[in-house]
Formats: sequence, C-alpha cells, structure tokens
Amino acid sequence: MKMFLAGNWVDRTETIAVRNPFDGTTIDTVPKASVEDVETAIAAAVEGAAIMREMPGFDRYQILHRAAEIMRGQFDDLGRLISREEGKIFAEGKFEASRAAETIELSAEEAKRLGGEVLPLDGAPGGAGRLGFTLRVPCGIVAAITPFNFPLNLVCHKVGPALAGGNAVILKPASDTPLSALRMVEILLEAGVPPLAIACLTGSGGTIGDRLCADPRIRKISFTGSRDVGEQITRVAGVKRVTLELGSNSPLIVMDDADLELAAKAAAATGYSNAGQVCISTQRVIALGKVYGDFIDAFKPQVEQIKVGDPLRGDTKMGPMIREADAQRVSQWIDEAVAGGARLVTGGGRQGALVEPTIVADVRPTMKISCEEVFGPAVAVTRAADLDEAIRLANDTRYGLSAALFTRDLAAAIRFARQVDSGNLHINWGPQWRADLMPYGGLKESGLGKEGPKYAILEMTELKTVVIHGV
Repeated sequence: MKMFLAGNWVDRTETIAVRNPFDGTTIDTVPKASVEDVETAIAAAVEGAAIMREMPGFDRYQILHRAAEIMRGQFDDLGRLISREEGKIFAEGKFEASRAAETIELSAEEAKRLGGEVLPLDGAPGGAGRLGFTLRVPCGIVAAITPFNFPLNLVCHKVGPALAGGNAVILKPASDTPLSALRMVEILLEAGVPPLAIACLTGSGGTIGDRLCADPRIRKISFTGSRDVGEQITRVAGVKRVTLELGSNSPLIVMDDADLELAAKAAAATGYSNAGQVCISTQRVIALGKVYGDFIDAFKPQVEQIKVGDPLRGDTKMGPMIREADAQRVSQWIDEAVAGGARLVTGGGRQGALVEPTIVADVRPTMKISCEEVFGPAVAVTRAADLDEAIRLANDTRYGLSAALFTRDLAAAIRFARQVDSGNLHINWGPQWRADLMPYGGLKESGLGKEGPKYAILEMTELKTVVIHGV
C-alpha cells in the first residue's frame, strides 16, 4: 500500500514489510517516510486546516456519518485485515471494526454540538452593560500517533474527534500495523474528507516522530503507546496541547464475599483477550486470604480452556503476540517469577510468538510480572490480608489506568472507588472494559487527558472569550 501525503497516494523506494504475527509471512509493504515527508505533510495540513475551519459542523457530521456507514458494510473485511496484521482472533478483529464505526458515529454527532456559553458578566464588578460569551474553535493541526494493539479503533478515537472539531490531522500509525489505518484513510476520503485535511505517514517513529511532534504548526498531539515514548514526546513537543494514553498494570481485587465464579470468568475474559496486549488487561489479581485458594481453583479451568493458535481459525480463542521478541520477554518474566519463589499454576510455554495463557500465583509485588507492564497473556496472583492491604497493593505502582473490585459490599465498593488511584474503576467486572463514548484516561504515569469523542474534541479545540461592551 502507499501512504497518503499532501492529497496524493505516494510510494517510496525504501519500504517496511508488514508481517502476519502468526506465521511471519509478509502481508504487504508500506513506504518508509522521511523527515522531508513530514515537512510536506505539515505544509499541506496547514491548507487543510484552513478548509476544515470554514466547514460547518453539519457538513463535518455528514462526512463522518457517511464514513461510519461505509465501515458498517465492511466489518468482515476490516476484521480480517486487523487479525492478519495484528494477530488478534477474527472475532476480536470484527468486534474492533464495529467499535471503530461506533467511534466515528459518535464523533459525527459531536460535530453538531460544538458550542460555547453566555457569561453572566453583570455578576462581576463593572460588568453591567456588557455581554460575554465563549466560542469554541479548532486547534488547527492534530498529530495522531497510534499503537499496534487496536490498529483501527484507536485510529478512529483520534482522527474522528480531530475532524469533528474542524481540524486537519496527520496520522502516524504503528509500523507493525499500518494497513488498517491506511484503509481508514481510504474510507474517510470516500466519505468526503478534503484530501489536504488528512495525511497518513508510515515509517519509523524514531525517524519521523520527534520531527512531527516538535513542529510548532502542530497544535495538538494525541498519542497512545508506551510510557517512555510518551515522556519523550513531552520533552520535544513545546507549548501545545498533548494527550497521552500510556501504560498500566491493572489490578483486580477479589474480596471475601465475591462471586468467585464471576470473578474467575471476568479475570480470564479480561486478562487474555488480544493475547493480553491491552493496556487495561487484568495483570494483577489481589485476592483476600480467605478466598485465595478457591479463586485460583475457579480461575485455572477458565484459563486452560483458551485455545491458542491461528487467529483466523474459528475455534482459536487467543492468537500470537505482535512480535516474537515480546513473547520472549513475557516468558522470561514468568520464568524469573517462578525462580524467585512464585508458583506456576498453568501455562508458561511458548512457541514463537505464541505464549500459553499463564497464571502465576504467590507473586511478590516487587516481581516484574507484577510491578512492570507485562502486556502479554500472563496474570499474577497475590494474597492480601484485608481491603486496606489490597488497596495499598493496587496503588503501589507508577501506573493508574484501570482497576477492578469484586464484592457484594457497597461500602467496600465506594471505598475502592474513592481510594484507588486509577482513571477507570470497575466493580464486579474486570478492568478491561470500555464504552467508546465514556471519558477514558489514566492517572499518574498512565497519561494525561481523556479520550472518548465528546472529551477528545474538547482537547482538540480552543476556547475564545468574547465581550461586547456598551450593550
């Protein structure tokens, strides 16, 4: 495939191979963008931003609504493309495609709702005889930098609100999974997005990322990825708006009164989907002592029934990790935990990029499998004496993106919600749950700002205050 730049599909001599994580075969190649391509993209986006700024909100709504309709007719094809380049099973790929269409539809609706408010200036000293109101206007150019694990929906969570807010957008997808992003650009162009208002640069983040983020003509950066890259972006960005969705190691607390079968089912569903490569996957289960053993007994058979293999086979429940190097790292962390005194309950094996769904019990909080971000199909189980200790362990991390609690005790649930330092809190389900319309973002080193079309648009627009004197 070619990349889209300055209103044209362009190729380059140097290319990047996009490989199927399951069997290593080359699916396609994409151009490797240069720093010169970044300059070309930004210069064109300046013109595109001017076009978008003048476009009425209803017209932006119509374009995005049309894009969502096109997507709804292509769920099978989009799901298969996601599965082939990312490795998640076809059912998960198709579900992601349906969510992506919903994200674009939500963005379309919000394009009709951008407005300000009348300010009660007569309530201020000297404010009589003055009329004040606010106007919301586009930032200008949004840089959207997206990860591999949701190669379509997380593109839509950035591109949809950017266009709905009247901006131009330059998209930089992950080099492992650029094909879904390029297909989305095709859909948006077919729906009527002005060609200068969108670009998609494929290539190394190390080559083009800093150049893109540092340019003062970029007024907003929306990034999803690792904590370290997020920190680098803040160093080079300068004075501009930045949204960062970074890492996590989400805890799930199981209280003495919990429904253990439901907790085990939720931990399996939210710990191993997409081979654990979800930043809000259940990574740490903190079970109180009275139910610790019973929870593991309920959890083990749930995990052992997850069949691993070819993601396009109907009976496969979990596919490969994105790269074999990542699978090797996860296996190493499992082995380190067991060598340090943890107990392997099930799994632990690896074949290439396929890692068996793994449970490791009796895990100490200082082990990598607990305190770092695993981002793979391994769940660590740790014992806690009571809710106080469970909350302390849940908060004993630099991350704070999502957390969960299983209990029948309303007071314990409210205490959990108030005291656990996390941007998303779930009671009686696992931490890996997200409605695309809700505000989504983390605390601490899990990031800055919120996603969800309504909330993202607020961060992709500027607020003006207007005062008319002598009225």
